[in-house]
Amino acid sequence: MGSFKGHALPGTLFFLVGVWHIWATIVRYIRNPKRFQVRAWNPVPGFDGRVKHLELYVIAIGSFIDLCVEFLYSTHLKIFVGGVLNPSHMNDFEHSGMLLMFFIYGVVALLSENTRFLPLPEGILCLIAAMAFSAEYLLFYFHSTSHKGLEGYYHTLLVFQVGLCVLSSIAGALMPNNFPVDLCNGIAIALQGIWFYQTAFVLYGPMLPNGCKIKDNHISCNSVDSEVRGELLANFQFFVAILAVLVATVTAYGYAASRYGNSEVNNMHTVQDELDQN
Repeated sequence: MGSFKGHALPGTLFFLVGVWHIWATIVRYIRNPKRFQVRAWNPVPGFDGRVKHLELYVIAIGSFIDLCVEFLYSTHLKIFVGGVLNPSHMNDFEHSGMLLMFFIYGVVALLSENTRFLPLPEGILCLIAAMAFSAEYLLFYFHSTSHKGLEGYYHTLLVFQVGLCVLSSIAGALMPNNFPVDLCNGIAIALQGIWFYQTAFVLYGPMLPNGCKIKDNHISCNSVDSEVRGELLANFQFFVAILAVLVATVTAYGYAASRYGNSEVNNMHTVQDELDQN
């Protein structure tokens, strides 16, 4: 079983990166739709150095801190027992492996941008990001099969979102000029961050459904009906999260179009209107 902090920390990182990815993708498209290119990460415009690569530093440093929490703090440095990995902390070791992949992605991307030794094209960075999401997908997929009941259901919904991150990252490498693919990637990352928080508040916080409780370090419900109500509530929460992200994305697009839009964007809509009329 996890913890509130164990879900809130990665949730914060995913949410921040996802929101920034959505906004930066929209602005890049609005400013120049004909020359739009998919990006695995988005620099902060108008800055150089570390501020320009802020997203990559957030990914690398954030995943490293979370890795240290899982691998060092949660295990209390009792990594080996009797010459083998401590069986009481295998869950922490699994999370550490997933976080290591995101740390590697952030470091590789920084090396690619700041040095001459690893000049990788954007498509390769998208594939490396897809590998990190794939590691996360496998982790939570098998979590979903080992966690039963309501806890497993929340992890199953998370698996769907991580799978969307994997697919959109791979699609970004295969379709480097596709705006919907890049936007979908940002939406999936932000949605994943929200769902980490939702899971933290429901399973490990004050929103645990009536009829369910934490018992012997596991979520248990008093009856089948209580468990079903909890799953239906999860479906509703998932729908609200999707609706909130989509509304925020459309609002961001409208604001960006009014502030950064140019004649090319307006002409695209004019041409589409003429085609619809014909």
